[in-house]
Amino acid sequence: MANFFEPPRYIAVEGPIRVGKSTLARIIAENLRGQLIQEPEDNPFLDAFYQDDPGAAFQAQFAFLIKRFEQLRTLDIGPKSQRVIVADYIFEKDKIFAYLNLNDVELQLYDQYYALMAEQVPIPDLVIYLQAKLETLRKRIAKKQVPFEGRISDEYLAAVVNAYEHFFLHYKRSDLLVIDTSEIDFVDRSEHLQELLQRLSRPVKGTQYFLPLGSASAD
Repeated sequence: MANFFEPPRYIAVEGPIRVGKSTLARIIAENLRGQLIQEPEDNPFLDAFYQDDPGAAFQAQFAFLIKRFEQLRTLDIGPKSQRVIVADYIFEKDKIFAYLNLNDVELQLYDQYYALMAEQVPIPDLVIYLQAKLETLRKRIAKKQVPFEGRISDEYLAAVVNAYEHFFLHYKRSDLLVIDTSEIDFVDRSEHLQELLQRLSRPVKGTQYFLPLGSASAD
């Protein structure tokens, strides 16, 4: 008797800045006819943070924490819901950046509120973690030309990449599909996208890797 495969109903796409998570989340949502959840970007403290204003890191981080919590806690993913939800972030992302940007005193207060909120947000069935080489991310940041992103130093970008690598190395809360996007283009290379969509029609158990174009897989 064949095992019944129930496709994930809550998929989250994650990765460092300009790795392509928002674009891929939108494409997946469109192809699966799902609901797209995009990370809140309106943060009045973000520009001050990139200018290294005193206290701006805590203000920006706490503003993101509240916005992400308010958005994710309202998701309808109960047993009666049949709609696929695709988000371009996970709630734990907030803590990754908090530990990069806050001092010890700020983290003590932050952790108290984070713990309360984390208990109330749903956990994805599947997380797609996108990786890219540091030079690839830098090129994509330059191409996008978002004003405050131009102020991101190579050191900070490398710290973000390393923090993501460490986090997902130990990630166990849901099934995980890891994709190195340095040589993959889901927008202009339709064969890459079709291979990924086909991969999502099969179970992902634990941590697995997606390599398109007939490359050997770690499945």
